[in-house]
Amino acid sequence: MQWKALALALFVGRSVGQGTPVTPSPWLPVPSAIPPMLRFQCSQLVIDRLDPLGSPGLIPSPHLHQIVGGNSFNATMDPATHDLVTGSTCTTCTFSEDFSNYWTAVMYFRARNGTYKRVPQSPNLGLTGSGGVTVYYIPPHDRSVGVTAFKPGFRMLVGDAASNKPGQDPKVCHRCMPKEGELSHLNCAPPDSQEFTKEPCAGGIRSVITFPTCWDGVNLDTPDHKSHVAYPISGNTDITPDAGTCPDTHPVKIPQVMLETIWDTTPFNDKELWPEDGSQPFVWSTNDKDGYTQHGDYVFGWKDDSLQRAMDAHCTGDVCDVLERQSVEASVKCTIEQTVKDDVDGWVTSIPGQDPLV
Repeated sequence: MQWKALALALFVGRSVGQGTPVTPSPWLPVPSAIPPMLRFQCSQLVIDRLDPLGSPGLIPSPHLHQIVGGNSFNATMDPATHDLVTGSTCTTCTFSEDFSNYWTAVMYFRARNGTYKRVPQSPNLGLTGSGGVTVYYIPPHDRSVGVTAFKPGFRMLVGDAASNKPGQDPKVCHRCMPKEGELSHLNCAPPDSQEFTKEPCAGGIRSVITFPTCWDGVNLDTPDHKSHVAYPISGNTDITPDAGTCPDTHPVKIPQVMLETIWDTTPFNDKELWPEDGSQPFVWSTNDKDGYTQHGDYVFGWKDDSLQRAMDAHCTGDVCDVLERQSVEASVKCTIEQTVKDDVDGWVTSIPGQDPLV
């Protein structure tokens, strides 16, 4: 896509910190120097109706998710007994020491005849893989500010599968991507929106889920998977997502985790395929045609102190001297079988687990 070529031309060849080549990103503004951040691909592990945070142990869970990361993912993942590092034999992520699991809702296209088709994910700028998600870990841009990597057992959730109006989760958003043109300020700043776009998107729809950067320093998790973390209380977090001061209740600075997915909606851009009433045709796997229910789940699973080393080294992109990197072939080969045998590839009369929309 031309917008990828444009961004690549703007950022390629620059280097930060330890001299690692920068992998460009379509969400970054054009800066004088690109800040350090890990940015790497995690290919598809499985698409399944499982949700060990939202519905632990429930098979099937209420709605479908796309899941990436370590292959020990399952419906329960009890933190008292489940260790992602020792329980996994492979990971779909570029860095072979990252056995974490990340999952989000799945996007569907609703055709004029009422049938549904899962929207595929497009490879992100400068990265290679099979479906999945682009994962970011962003340390404070001010290198004098320390950052504490997550601890074993840490987990968190952003967004709400029951959201029904804008403003409830401002760090979960979409953008109608152009083929080319202005691409700056894409971290849920305008023109990003919590709602689905009403027009065809020449470059697909980009979904972003931005996690908090402040931790209470005590709890690895809480019953709602949210209260132990918080967003900064000051600073322009739309442009530099890790920026700002942590509240006194959550004083520990943690890496900014961000999940970025490019949904390739271009095969469905012909409005003759859209509903006859002219409404936009995309639906989250929660049966949400507005866009408010996208959400992201995170269970930490980096081996030993590998993430802390990467943050301390101010690594950038998907190459890091202090981390082990695996081939694309190895990451794509890491998959697990569906637990719930839904048809996630063909045309279906309803989204798995949902009633047909009317």
